[in-house]
Amino acid sequence: MTAPVRAPIGRLLRSELRWIYRRPRTLILLGLLALYPILFGVGTQLVDAPIRANGDQSIVAAVAGNALMLPVIVLSTTMIFFLPLGTTMTASDALAGEASHGTLRGLLLAPVSRARLLAVKAFGVAVVSAAAALMTSLIAFVTGLIIAGPGSLVSISGATLPVGEGLWRVLLATGWVIVQMWAIGAIALAVSASTEHPLLVLASVIGGLFVFGLLSSIPVLDWMHPFLITQSWDSIVDVLRDPVPSEGLVTGLLRAVCYILIGYSLALARMVTKDS
Repeated sequence: MTAPVRAPIGRLLRSELRWIYRRPRTLILLGLLALYPILFGVGTQLVDAPIRANGDQSIVAAVAGNALMLPVIVLSTTMIFFLPLGTTMTASDALAGEASHGTLRGLLLAPVSRARLLAVKAFGVAVVSAAAALMTSLIAFVTGLIIAGPGSLVSISGATLPVGEGLWRVLLATGWVIVQMWAIGAIALAVSASTEHPLLVLASVIGGLFVFGLLSSIPVLDWMHPFLITQSWDSIVDVLRDPVPSEGLVTGLLRAVCYILIGYSLALARMVTKDS
């Protein structure tokens, strides 16, 4: 009797990405993320932002004249909801969605180890979240250059940066956000491996992020703050400072890595014990 032939990993990864990018909701969300920085950048030019009583500029006024601040602010606003939504949506379809349609059972019976199958699903989630964040930041960066000009790459400290330095800082912020989204994706995969209802995954993860945001704003619960994935998200604006402080960014990065390890371990444990 001929032993089953294992499918090449490259073919599995390409197949997973094709399925993800064929879903209309994935394309719609990516389209909205591509449109958002353009609308945000144009909107800051159309709004007459007032000067505060203490003489400081509002955020809208600061973004309007700063091509460096636009992509960072766009990333900081999208990572609150839209980027986690896209990441969680992809993770929910990866396992819970397959289970609800009955296709996951066939995958579990196929000559593919469950650890390998989970790695393929995690790869798809990682690629989509990284592509979404990178696309959003680059469109925002180009929009800022078109609107404000290459001479408007100004740090919070007042230093004017060359285009290459400004792009490096935007990519640094983007990479940091991508790791945060991978952490959310790992937790979403763990939940997705435990249910057959994709909407439950969305509600659990997005609702959990909302609760984390509330908990981080309560001073009496400061003992809990180091364990919240959202605690360091404000540190993204540190890339606008000169020099760039690393403490908040590194802390947030390490926290996200912990979430990735925990989430993926839970997902793998569930996949290994899951009934065919």
